[in-house]
Amino acid sequence: MEEATVTLPAEDRFERIGTTYYKIVRQPNAAGQLIERSIPWTIEAIRQDYGKDFLANVPKYDGFCCVPSHLDYRPVVGSFKNKYSLLSHIPAEGEWQCIESLVRHIFGEQYALGLDYLQILYTMPLQKLPILLLVSEERNTGKSTFLNFLKMLFEANVTFNTNENFRSQFNDDWNGKLVIVVDEVLLNKREDSERLKNLSTTYNYKMEAKGRDREEVSFFAKFVLCSNN
Repeated sequence: MEEATVTLPAEDRFERIGTTYYKIVRQPNAAGQLIERSIPWTIEAIRQDYGKDFLANVPKYDGFCCVPSHLDYRPVVGSFKNKYSLLSHIPAEGEWQCIESLVRHIFGEQYALGLDYLQILYTMPLQKLPILLLVSEERNTGKSTFLNFLKMLFEANVTFNTNENFRSQFNDDWNGKLVIVVDEVLLNKREDSERLKNLSTTYNYKMEAKGRDREEVSFFAKFVLCSNN
């Protein structure tokens, strides 16, 4: 009698990073879009669902790294899994009236600088850039729309922070992000603004997560802040 083989559904993918197993899933968000995520999965659950022999075929990596690139993306660098996210779209020539109108509206007379800013984000993600601060006393001026545009453009590599996030000792969720955006920023303490200025120029910082030791990592994130004040 032949031994039954386990056929892995197309959506069921696993990998081992260091000594931890992860299941790669496509999680729906509020808009119905499927966002790929890696969720820790126990070895016992994998054995129960697919059999003990299945584990031998799970891809294995020594750990995580973060190497940002949009022009020459590598999902694996050496023996390390790249945490930087591959974009789901590729630029192509064509009409872009809506985006052009938004960029012209946001940057106004500094439209050319706005184009440079976006191009550098895409072509040179490691390049340091000034903090971009969008300020208007009026509401409904398109600031939040621009932040959402950056999120659509660079997807999982953009994260939304709050004022409280900057004061928290845990900053693991910033790790490996290209852009950190804050809508309605309120820097009412000198140490808040000083910390932002230091982060915008540093190449390394201490990452800290709950239950883990602090670790020095490369820091290449750019800050985009919005305020009505």
